[in-house]
Amino acid sequence: MLSYQHAYHAGNLADVHKHAILAQALGYLTRKDKPLSYIETHAGRGLYDLTSAEAQKTGEAAQGISQVQDWFGKDSPYLRALEAVRSKHGETTYPGSPLIAQALLRPTDSLHLAELHPQEHAALGRAAWARNTKIYQQDGFEMAQSLCPPDPRRGLMLIDPSWEVKTDYVTIPKQIDVLARKWNVGIIMLWYPILSEAPHLPMLRVLQQAHPEALSHEVRFPPAREGHRMIGSGMFVINPPWGLDTYGQTLDARFASL
Repeated sequence: MLSYQHAYHAGNLADVHKHAILAQALGYLTRKDKPLSYIETHAGRGLYDLTSAEAQKTGEAAQGISQVQDWFGKDSPYLRALEAVRSKHGETTYPGSPLIAQALLRPTDSLHLAELHPQEHAALGRAAWARNTKIYQQDGFEMAQSLCPPDPRRGLMLIDPSWEVKTDYVTIPKQIDVLARKWNVGIIMLWYPILSEAPHLPMLRVLQQAHPEALSHEVRFPPAREGHRMIGSGMFVINPPWGLDTYGQTLDARFASL
């Protein structure tokens, strides 16, 4: 969706959930000295300034990472990625998932990042340039379908759309079915918002029926402000790495404390 700007929402509680799960999976994958592929279909700009006018307007980061960073110990892949990005770009920055992946992956790994929005794509190019990273100004699903199965075959895909197009709830499971058939060993992660009217439920039932061994992990949290529709965050993970379900239980306890 070309109108969507994540700068208003970077570092919120949904980002904390999504990025903690992502970082944990990447941390597990990099324990083995084998290269892997990382694919992201809706990458955004990659780096956000939490002192920007957009972030200050919503205050979502103040209720998110700024409030809960102490949930994560020094050995947490999420905190390691956060600290690595801030040491390079400044203490008031927050990494989007492309920079979290870059912080945790190695020069021998391959990253493929798609972002269609012209300004966001340009910013992503500045933030995420690296020899092992290819950035596409292209529809993310077109990119992913053209790459799968990637080389190396071992790896992870993150699908993180804006969900501003209502038909996404119908079309995205179909895209995932094709990707999972092409890349049957790949970890495929889908993030979705939990809104007060719960439009995700029919989609989730379709996904769970098609992929019964997948991991569904959801957390709830208070709305960011009066009238705000998002009350939680969900991750649907095909081929989840070992231990990710247990890690999700630790997040359950943290979010329950809010």
